[in-house]
Amino acid sequence: MASMKEDAPEVSAALLDGLRAAALPVTGRASDLDPLIESIGDARFVLLGEATHGTHEFYQARAALTRRLISEHGFHALVVEADWPDALRVNAFVRGNRTDTSAGAALGNFQRFPRWMWRNREVEELVTWMRAHNATVPPPQRAGFYGMDLYSLHASLREVVDWLDSVDPEAAQRARQRYACFDSFGSEPQVYGQATTYGQAESCEEQVWAQLLELQRRKARGTEDADARFHAEQNARVVAHAEAYYRAVYAGRHEGWNLRDTHMADTVDALAAHLSRDGTPARLVIWAHNSHLGDARATSMGEEGELNLGQLLRERHGAATYNVGFTTYTGVVIAAHVWDEPGLRRRIQPAMAGSYERLFHEVGLPAFLLRLRELGEAAGGLHERRLERAIGVVYAPRTERWSHYFHANLPAQFDAVLHYDETRALRPLDADAGHEKEDAPDTYPFGL
Repeated sequence: MASMKEDAPEVSAALLDGLRAAALPVTGRASDLDPLIESIGDARFVLLGEATHGTHEFYQARAALTRRLISEHGFHALVVEADWPDALRVNAFVRGNRTDTSAGAALGNFQRFPRWMWRNREVEELVTWMRAHNATVPPPQRAGFYGMDLYSLHASLREVVDWLDSVDPEAAQRARQRYACFDSFGSEPQVYGQATTYGQAESCEEQVWAQLLELQRRKARGTEDADARFHAEQNARVVAHAEAYYRAVYAGRHEGWNLRDTHMADTVDALAAHLSRDGTPARLVIWAHNSHLGDARATSMGEEGELNLGQLLRERHGAATYNVGFTTYTGVVIAAHVWDEPGLRRRIQPAMAGSYERLFHEVGLPAFLLRLRELGEAAGGLHERRLERAIGVVYAPRTERWSHYFHANLPAQFDAVLHYDETRALRPLDADAGHEKEDAPDTYPFGL
C-alpha cells in the first residue's frame, strides 16, 4: 500500500493563495478562452485531454476551442482517439460529401464499444458546425476529421482491398492473399493475438508489412486521388500496427500501450505531412484522454515504462506542441461497470485527499483555467507529486485508488489545465446508453 504521506502532500495557505490569484474563472463566455488561445500562440499541435471519456464539460470546452482554432487560426484538422475508417466517414461529411445528410448519420460507423464516446450530442453539434463552416471556405481550407487509433484491423484491411479494387485489381488480389492470413481467427483480433502469442499459430507480421511496403512504394497512376491513396496507405499502416498490438497485449504489461501511443503519434505526423503537401505547415487539434496527452515522463506511468502521445509529440516537435489537461472534482459521468457493457450515468466520488482535483476544489471556483507555463512562483507547490484521477470507459469506484489514480507532476505534464469542479454526463445518441445508475456508497478501500 502506498503511504498516506505520499498520497496526501500538505496543502499550504501560500499554495492556495497563489492558485486563487492565478486561476482565471471560466463562466461560459467566449472570452473565457482568450487567455488560452493567446498562450497556444503559433503551436501546430494542440492537444486537448479529458479526465474521463464521458463528461459533458470536457467535450463542450474542447469543441469551443476547436471551433475557434479552426475558424480564427486556420487549423487544418481535428484528430481524435478513434479508429481511422470510422472517422473517415465523418471526414467526408464535414468536407461536404452528400452521402450522409446529417451529422448523426455520419457518426454511424462508431458501433464498437464505447459508442457513447463519439456518438453523442456534443460531437454531433461540433460535426454539424464543421460542415457548415467548411461550406463557407474554399476546399483547400476545409478542416478534416480523422481518427488515430488502431483497433480497426479488419475494417482497415477491407478498406485497403476496396481501394485497390478500384484502381489496380491485380494489386487488390495480392492484398487479399496476404490478409487471408487472418481468416481462420474470425472477426475478433484478440483471438489472433492470443493464438500467435502462445504458439498456437503463425503470425501475419510478414504479410501485413509486405502489403504496407507495397503501397508505400506504389507510384501514382493517372488521376489517382491523392487523399484516397493516403487513406489507403494509412489503413495499411493501421493493419500492420494493429497486428503487432494484438500480439503485444499478451506479451507484457506495457508493450501494447506503448505500441498504441506510438501508432497515434505516427498517425499524427503522417497526417500533418499529408496536409502540408502544398507547402503550408498543417496545424492540428488532437483529442484524447489525459493519460495519452499529458507527458508520461512527468507521471508514475512513465516511471513504470510507459510512454504516450503527448511525450512523443513533445520530443518530436518541442514548442510546436501545446497540451491542455482537464480535471473534475465530482459529478456524473457516462461509464460502464465492466468492459463491453452499456454506458450508464454514474456518480463520481469526490476526489481523494492528496490529489490535484481535491486541491483545485479547495480553490473555491466552479471552473477555472490555469496556464501552467505562466504561473511563476505559484507553480512551485504544484510540482510536488500528487495523485491525479483518470476514468476511462469503465468506472470502478470500489477500487478507485488503484483503478483510477496515478502520481503526476502536473506542471511538467501539461501546459495548461481546465478544472470543472462538478461536471455532468455526456448526452449519448443511442437509447441503450446514458440510463441512470447510482452507485452504492463505498466503504472500500478508503471510505471508513
